[in-house]
Amino acid sequence: MSEKILILDFGSQYTQLIARRVRELNIYSEIVPYNKIPPITDGVKAIILSGSPFSVTDEKALKVDLDFLVNQRPVLAICYGAQMIANHFGGQVQRSQKREYGKASLSEVVASDPLFHEIPNDSQVWMSHGDSIMAVPEKFEITAATEDIPVAAFKSKTDQFKYPIHCLQFHPEVTHSLHGKQLLKNFLINIAGCEGTWTPAAFVEDTVEKLRNKIGDDKVLMALSGGVDSTVGAALLHRAIGDNLYCFFVDNGLLRKGEFEQVLASYEGMGLNITGVDAKQRFWDALAGESDPEKKRKIIGRMFIDVFDESAAKFENIKWLGQGTIYPDVIESVSVHGPSVTIKSHHNVGGLPDHMNLKIVEPLRMLFKDEVRRVGNQMDLPKNIIGRHPFPGPGLAIRILGDITPEKVQILQEADDIFISGLKQFGLYDEVWQAGVILLPVQSVGVMGDERTYENAVALRAVTSVDGMTAEWSKLPYDFMAFVSSKIINNVKGINRVVYDISTKPPATIEWE
Repeated sequence: MSEKILILDFGSQYTQLIARRVRELNIYSEIVPYNKIPPITDGVKAIILSGSPFSVTDEKALKVDLDFLVNQRPVLAICYGAQMIANHFGGQVQRSQKREYGKASLSEVVASDPLFHEIPNDSQVWMSHGDSIMAVPEKFEITAATEDIPVAAFKSKTDQFKYPIHCLQFHPEVTHSLHGKQLLKNFLINIAGCEGTWTPAAFVEDTVEKLRNKIGDDKVLMALSGGVDSTVGAALLHRAIGDNLYCFFVDNGLLRKGEFEQVLASYEGMGLNITGVDAKQRFWDALAGESDPEKKRKIIGRMFIDVFDESAAKFENIKWLGQGTIYPDVIESVSVHGPSVTIKSHHNVGGLPDHMNLKIVEPLRMLFKDEVRRVGNQMDLPKNIIGRHPFPGPGLAIRILGDITPEKVQILQEADDIFISGLKQFGLYDEVWQAGVILLPVQSVGVMGDERTYENAVALRAVTSVDGMTAEWSKLPYDFMAFVSSKIINNVKGINRVVYDISTKPPATIEWE
């Protein structure tokens, strides 16, 4: 990357949003744990310190070497980061009598400060903190306040440090801060000197060149799913190494109805060497009797690796395994030593058994889902694949709550097919980020004809999102919901009740497991 912004993660729920907002300005950003800071190379243009659920007044507060960092590049410190700066350099920070959370309006904005260029004095911002900065250090000056907070923003005085330091008590990365994107642009372009050249076309060109240099004449084996991530990843690899890419698609018995045949057909004409592998029974046998969601994920991951191993053995001189890992997979699988926890494991994040002796290549590892789609469009890949809803790696296994059986899979496949086909029939598919049906481990009483029934309940899940890190439940029309509910109950034997999930992420996740 020609230019990069490092975002130090202290465990804030908003850290990923900072990265997203920076990338929306066509500037590459990378999140790194606060305690695992990489070398500050020439391409790094600035450093952003994120918020945190911790307090700088705690004995075990998370700390970094600020004396070092502030003399490396321009710094933008947000919330906890600002409190660290104030506390470290001699200011006063104390616990607030009450948590300051919600909308506020800036006042006393220093208009000459380049950070506040084209930002009005009464701009709405979003507060979310438990500490308050009561006084700034001597080498700093206040640049904005609010009605309730005397220090909403402050910066280092001219020539006090090698690079400028700008600190914010509010969160510019959230949409509730109405001029937050302008503020970030002011910092990145006007203060840090970024050019904003990180575009899909630039990513494709840069990635293909790096893949050629990295892989050379070696052969790569890659599993495809029919989804946007693996497809775009394979397209990048194919553009880089051509026929040295060998692809296969595994039927793990946890796919949607007819998906195995549809996926294989969709790759016709794309020039990819792809082989279908029927492994349904092996996955079902391995999952038999297991109800714990994390154990189910790990079993599926292990089974995929076994299939990879066997598939690789059928080809000569395979050196690499290609994967469609994307940035949310990485973020949700890495803990930041205390402030955050691993949300869930992903079978496509991490290493492989030593005996496989394959190296991993992940062309999309640092992209969010919407960025992957833009890259796919840049490469003119089929619209039906690029526009396809995300589908979890473990498939229907994490949409069947409880143990997995072939009978449960078939019931869920039929219900899911009705739901997804209905979204397309009603013109709603492209308005939804992700949708699916959840088979619940409960049964309920119903009446069908003149008979009492005691059968399964299912939950419909549909969300709107940009990158999958946060999501809102989709407000689907009532007539559509009635149509789908009736069709599922009337046509899928074993289901007599349909409910709709109206949870947001956070606090819920998109999938139930």
